[in-house]
Amino acid sequence: MPEAKNISSSVAASPNTRRPLRIALFGFGTVGSSVARILVDSKPEGLELTHIYNRNVARKKADWIPASVTWTEDAEALLTSPEIDVIVELVGGLDPAGVWVERALAAGKSVVSANKKLIALKGVELENLAVSTGGHLKFGAAVAGGIPVIPGLEQGLSGDRIRSILGILNGTCNFILSKMQTGGEYATVLAEAQAKGYAEADPTEDVGGFDARSKLAILMRLAMRVEVDPEGIARQPITAVSAVDFSYARDLGCTIRQVARAEQKDGAVAASVGPVLVAAQSPLAWSRGTENMVILNGQYGGNVVFSGHGAGGHPTAVAVVSDLLALAYDSRRVRVPSKPAAVDAEFESAHYIRFTVKDRPGIVAEITGALAKEKINIRAIVQKEGFAESALPFVVTVEPCKASALDRALAAIRSQDYLIEPPLNLQILE
Repeated sequence: MPEAKNISSSVAASPNTRRPLRIALFGFGTVGSSVARILVDSKPEGLELTHIYNRNVARKKADWIPASVTWTEDAEALLTSPEIDVIVELVGGLDPAGVWVERALAAGKSVVSANKKLIALKGVELENLAVSTGGHLKFGAAVAGGIPVIPGLEQGLSGDRIRSILGILNGTCNFILSKMQTGGEYATVLAEAQAKGYAEADPTEDVGGFDARSKLAILMRLAMRVEVDPEGIARQPITAVSAVDFSYARDLGCTIRQVARAEQKDGAVAASVGPVLVAAQSPLAWSRGTENMVILNGQYGGNVVFSGHGAGGHPTAVAVVSDLLALAYDSRRVRVPSKPAAVDAEFESAHYIRFTVKDRPGIVAEITGALAKEKINIRAIVQKEGFAESALPFVVTVEPCKASALDRALAAIRSQDYLIEPPLNLQILE
């Protein structure tokens, strides 16, 4: 194993005389080019961009990058080069990015990453490796882009005991749902998001909840001090939400957002990601477009809200450069202890359930009977006019109940022949 080193050991103590940290940028896409732009234009003291790695580097070269910066397609050489202090990993994914981060840390370098999937799955392991070799791992851009929620948790809120997390963590979903709030259908709004570059050609990672659950797992470790497998977090796609759901939600004084939710109570940990009804006066309803928001509830400090532009090259690049400056000026992460924990989706919440049926007598009685069998109380039954009896949507809202009980009731209802499509079951945050 290489000799451990501290990245500031080779520079003087005074900020004005210390040698700048030499930075190799891995990835020159939307975020990578924005990081380079900040480093080149603003010239932050203590930082020097020396290398840029990218595949097919010839097509990526930009004339505004100084001639002193070396462009390369040789990742391996950069990982072990003594000329480089910090690797900035902005390629994303697990392979090869995970291998690169591990090798850089093993070589005693520090790493700054925006890779939420990697940090969610291997963050603890990589942090331990960094400690053992004298490097540092910082990932302030991995959740909510340019919103400083991770530094806020590590520094400003580490003295509290965070009991719950509510977050809008995916800008693509927030853009789609806030557009649908004004009357658009999912397919039309998704096409607009893709045209604007907010959604990928294959949007599954975003609309399916995969992206948000990785980010939620990171927040849970830092805020609630529990290590959970992100794949164990229940997720629900936003794809089944339609314009009629927003119409019903308005009648209930609500709107719909994709919310990442976690709660720790009586030793049990619950977490989920999916579309939920939020009250129109809730801060979560105020978040529009690609904005992100995180609401943390602490035992001593109460609610703290982080909000701002969570997506996009420039906001995310600001978080990356902020991490680099923290390294240059010897700022150290506050490492809070965490432990592995099992996670389920057993929230006790009110629910909105939209049924689309081929109308006939007795449907409501059968639905209420299935709910009553699980001791679930109905709050309201709402039906709008103007729909054909062959595909009639109506909504049942229920009083707070355990998710498992409602799942059993809906499993019984799903076998009925009057259903045109599976019921849409959304939590109501109150």
